[in-house]
Amino acid sequence: MTSPLLIEHHDGVDWVTLNRPDSLNALNPDMIDALNAYFEGLQRNRSIRVVVLKGAGASFCAGLDLKHAMKRRAGQQEPPGVTESLDSQRRIADIVMLMRRGPQPIIALIQGAAAGGGFALALAADIRIATKSARMNCAFIKLGLGGCDIGTSYFLPRLVGVSVASELILTGRFIGAERALAVGLVSEVVEEGGLDAAVEPYVDAMMTASPVGLRLSKECLNMSVDAGSIEAVIAMEDRNQVLCSRSEDFNEGISAFLEKRKPVYIKR
Repeated sequence: MTSPLLIEHHDGVDWVTLNRPDSLNALNPDMIDALNAYFEGLQRNRSIRVVVLKGAGASFCAGLDLKHAMKRRAGQQEPPGVTESLDSQRRIADIVMLMRRGPQPIIALIQGAAAGGGFALALAADIRIATKSARMNCAFIKLGLGGCDIGTSYFLPRLVGVSVASELILTGRFIGAERALAVGLVSEVVEEGGLDAAVEPYVDAMMTASPVGLRLSKECLNMSVDAGSIEAVIAMEDRNQVLCSRSEDFNEGISAFLEKRKPVYIKR
């Protein structure tokens, strides 16, 4: 049986591919379990420093596999109860929470559809790069559900502002790549087939940072988004800089800068 998730390790970078191209990488139970297991395994993993998340085939991820969900529901004598439904819901939501808790920066490469749960995965990444074919939406409200699901009502207002977030969540309409770039939802739009090449400068820059500095920077950004004051943010920044300045990475970073070379950090 084909694995729903392909993981390639390259010098501290994980290339993670959603691998159900015939179903537009829709989220079925096997893929949901695989994503949960993978991102949970990153929490204490110091050897992986950056994660690149992509989809096989023409699309990033079309969201929940509705055909599988409806087939399963039809085979049940009674509709699932509240406890079972909440458990299924939370298994999907756990993925985006693990993505945010993980210390590694995550870069999502988006082509074709990123709908519903697929859009949520893209939003939970730290950086998004899209091809011109990319189309993203909060599909939930078109399916008889609420428009807020899997963290979208948390991520979207922080990324694009309340007005655009309200439009996307309340209508379920698609946002294309060019508009996504204009509102700050993606960092770059490239031609089809250009995602792997486009992400390399981002990965190279992150791999040049010290491992501890990179991890603490993601943590600080996460905290700062919801911080109650500038004082709280400054306290976190001060703590991080003191920790970094006491590490061996700091000495190597300074030496490399002065010697005009790439730093070589000790693997831990």
